[in-house]
Order: sequence, then C-alpha cells, then structure tokens
Amino acid sequence: MKDLEKRIDAIEKRNKRVEADKAWETSMLRKILILILTYIVALLYLKVADTTNPYFGAVVPCAGFFLSTLTIRGIKKLWLKKRD
Repeated sequence: MKDLEKRIDAIEKRNKRVEADKAWETSMLRKILILILTYIVALLYLKVADTTNPYFGAVVPCAGFFLSTLTIRGIKKLWLKKRD
C-alpha cells in the first residue's frame, strides 16, 4: 500500500510541475521578456551593422514574435478541432 501511495504522490508532484510549466509557457510575463530580449539583441545587431535608425528596425522582429503569439493560439484550436 505504501508503494501505491508513493506512486500517487510522485504523479501528483509531476502534474503540479507540468501545470506550472504550462502556465509559464502561456504567461504574459514570458512573452514580454521574449519581446524585450528580442528587441535588445536586434538593436545590438543593427548597431554593430551600422544601419540607419536601428531603434525602429529592432521593432520588426519583436512585432513578428508578438503577432505569432496571437495567431498560434487560433491555429492550435483549428488543428486540435481537425485532429479529433
């Protein structure tokens, strides 16, 4: 019986960890951090490449990422619906 309790406890711990990971993957904080990091990396690259107006140019990859987070949710729903 103790073995069964240990297994159930292990499954419950795993489920909590998986739920936390899922919450992080879909969190707004994660998206904002990725936007900021993407902007910084793009800005540094454009500065080194000595392009005109690197501050504006660095917005392009950030906007692409943000738009992809909006569209992926809808595509996922369609994919899941079609899969069932």
